[in-house]
Amino acid sequence: MYSSTFCPYCVAAKRLFASKGLTYREINFDRQRGMQAQVVRETGHRTVPVILDLRGEQPMFIGGFDETNRYLA
Repeated sequence: MYSSTFCPYCVAAKRLFASKGLTYREINFDRQRGMQAQVVRETGHRTVPVILDLRGEQPMFIGGFDETNRYLA
């Protein structure tokens, strides 16, 4: 999950993962300068969180919180 420090949807995503018993890796754009531009180029997703499913052989782009909530339903 790519996140930022003051993002309520990032907090909601973390709570969603916890409620489903899922682990996640978080990369905070505020601490990784330049990373956000790269992620936007690769996914086209401009807001945070940016969530990928890493369970398969290749990372799968899910989207933001709403898309992840539907994906995990």
